[in-house]
Amino acid sequence: MDTAAITSAWVAGWTVSRGTPPAVVEPWGYRIDVGQPRHVLRHVLPHPDAVSVRKLCEAVTEPYAWLKVMAAPEEVAPWITEGWTVPDDPGFMMTKRLDPAARPAPPDGYARTTETRDGVIRVRILAPDGTLAARGQIAPTGATAVADRIETDPAHRRRGLGANVMRTLEAAAAQAGAETGVLAATTEGMALYDSLDWYYRCPLTGIVRNG
Repeated sequence: MDTAAITSAWVAGWTVSRGTPPAVVEPWGYRIDVGQPRHVLRHVLPHPDAVSVRKLCEAVTEPYAWLKVMAAPEEVAPWITEGWTVPDDPGFMMTKRLDPAARPAPPDGYARTTETRDGVIRVRILAPDGTLAARGQIAPTGATAVADRIETDPAHRRRGLGANVMRTLEAAAAQAGAETGVLAATTEGMALYDSLDWYYRCPLTGIVRNG
């Protein structure tokens, strides 16, 4: 998959995962009306450049509007105008060939649930006391599926729960017909995804209009 295909797949799956309206195709990429208080909308640019980013920064005035661009922060920083900042940890687009059999049992003492609702597969791992220890979700959209909101409670880290959630999501998405997984990783998440044979494809930088 090239950058344009990865971006298209990510946008399609992300909108399903987050329950937003479908993305609108724009000359520069995609617009998603997210509708959250601190995330009003996002523009996604698969092939950003100084001209397109600067034009969007000048045209978009809503506080907490976001641009998501497939470029590194140091490349993007000179393009933005006053009122915009690059607050996020660097992001990394990653992909993986999905395996329908990759579904190991949870660690001893933990219980796992899997449910599908509104096109999103959700996995939760509960601790022995019944509290939520880890979770994640994945949205299959045809041949691709976007993994999203992968979280492990700090008290339960270093026990393989994140890997268990991911393997379970990958298998479920593959069984639903998806062949390739796509996700946007943070710096912290890179180690987990790398250990699970996800491959880095391109940088991702978030830019936000100040509130």
